[in-house]
This record gives sequence, structure tokens and C-alpha cells, in this order.
Amino acid sequence: MDEATRDRLTDIQARYAHDLMEKPNVVGIGIGLVRIDGEVTAEPGLIVMVTKKIPDAELAPEDVIPTTIEGVLVDVQETGAFEAF
Repeated sequence: MDEATRDRLTDIQARYAHDLMEKPNVVGIGIGLVRIDGEVTAEPGLIVMVTKKIPDAELAPEDVIPTTIEGVLVDVQETGAFEAF
């Protein structure tokens, strides 16, 4: 990922982190390479980490995580809960 892309993604992450973190099950937001069907791609994007993936149909409309933000792909990844050691 080049520096300009990283800077753009970091800016988008900073501007949307609060709203995304307010959604149920979201435990973190990062930037990285997007996975499609479990395979890492060369496409950079926002990574939204959730304790458990829930089908969109089971979520309230306001709780659905968008698939893109400002033209950037959003990858929802199930990570479980984070704990400090």
C-alpha cells in the first residue's frame, strides 16, 4: 500500500471510527487488505472487527455496516472480543 493510499484510509478511518464503533458487536477499526470469500486481496480498505458476524437481514437498518465508505471497500471480520492481558 503506497503512502498516499494509507494516508487517505487513515483519514477516512478517523472520520468514521466513532460512528462505526457505536454499532453492535464492533470492537475495532483498522486499515489493511480486504478479504473476499476468505482470501486476502491486493485491495486496501477499512477493516471493521466484530465479535460475531450477523447477517444484515437480522440487524436494524442503522446497525448495518456499509460495504463501502467514500468509495473504499469495508471488510467486516469476525475477531471475537479483545481482552487486555
